[in-house]
Amino acid sequence: MAGVLLVVGFTLVSCGGDDKDEAKGKVVVVYEDDAIAPKNRHAVEVVRKARVLEQAAEWVNTSLALPHDLAVKVTDKVPPGVEDAVTQPDGRTIYVPPEFLTQVQGIAANVAKTVERPTVFPQDKYNADGLTALSTQFIFGHELGHALQRQLMLANLGLEEDAADGFASFYTVNEVGSAPSLAAALVFDELARKEGRMTLEGLSSDHPVTQARVFNFLCYLEGSDPKKYEGPLVGARYLPKTRAPLCPQAWAMLDQGWWTQLQPHFAAAFKDQGNKNQEDARAHLIAETKAFAERLDKFRSGQ
Repeated sequence: MAGVLLVVGFTLVSCGGDDKDEAKGKVVVVYEDDAIAPKNRHAVEVVRKARVLEQAAEWVNTSLALPHDLAVKVTDKVPPGVEDAVTQPDGRTIYVPPEFLTQVQGIAANVAKTVERPTVFPQDKYNADGLTALSTQFIFGHELGHALQRQLMLANLGLEEDAADGFASFYTVNEVGSAPSLAAALVFDELARKEGRMTLEGLSSDHPVTQARVFNFLCYLEGSDPKKYEGPLVGARYLPKTRAPLCPQAWAMLDQGWWTQLQPHFAAAFKDQGNKNQEDARAHLIAETKAFAERLDKFRSGQ
């Protein structure tokens, strides 16, 4: 119904204890129906029906104690200059412009028509709507990464955009599976082709070069389970053989890094599970670092 706000929110459960354990903030997804242009309503409905924004909101609200509410606004009424999904500097608002979702859907439709489906990608999702929903899930993960960094004042050892991409991989691979990373890689690869030759503006941007982001998405996914993804991704030449040996340790570092960053901010009800996840990730990183050293020695000796 036009003019009606559809609000989807998940409230954290306060379990007492220290202030940091109390549920002070929640993520709420708001569809401003009266501020969505007719031409953009189909793309919005695709995303809304798939509930990809709501799923991520639920994970944050279940797992973390935010200091402030986070409003996710799906609206064409955005601040001046906003053209794509964006997080405000205080981390309390994320804008997801329907016009941007329509653009993603156009790119996704072209991918579905012109690019052969990777064998590891679900066949029933390899269409304009499926690719739109799944790539939006990854893109929203990126914006959530920004919001968490800013609300929780997380330490950054590199560019914030790299870290936000990392959170998108961390969240989707762990909680959803491979499809969002693959969809984002396919859509961003198509976008890179449309961008054409690199410009000074593109090379100097705080965002990594688009094509490099594609390989990062695929590397983290492959590294999360090499036995499962080496054939479909490396064997099929989506991910270069020269990059693949680095990916298991890269994923292990990312996984352990985000669990460690978030650990002080776990919701009380999630602490036991979160602490176990962090411990498991640390053990995995130790094992992968040792394995990487052995692979590196073998590679160097063969040169």
